[in-house]
Amino acid sequence: MLTAGEVAGLIAATGWIVLVCVLAMVLVKLTRLLTETTKAVSDLTTRLAPLLDDMSLTVNETNRQLVAVEAIAKDVKQVSGHAAKLSAVTQTIFTGPLIKVSALGYGVRRAIESRRPRRETVPARRRQP
Repeated sequence: MLTAGEVAGLIAATGWIVLVCVLAMVLVKLTRLLTETTKAVSDLTTRLAPLLDDMSLTVNETNRQLVAVEAIAKDVKQVSGHAAKLSAVTQTIFTGPLIKVSALGYGVRRAIESRRPRRETVPARRRQP
């Protein structure tokens, strides 16, 4: 028969064997996880490089288009400034003399009307039935 020390040693050895088996399974699963993670990172790296290149091209094209839009906006601002100046010049050239001519015409008409003799207004005849 087994003594108490031998039974205790047998139980301890069995416990160690179970512990080593559990640890081995954990290590195998951890190894699989690390392998899959390595594959995923490698796949991501191969996909990410072209995406970053495309993004860089897109940003460069956007910057180029923004420069063109800025130039267009600058030209529109310049044209609107020229139109405002042209409007002011046109107003100055035409409005002043036009007001003077209309005032002169009004004055001449009033002067002519004041020199004419006034006619008596005759009431219109009514038709008789």
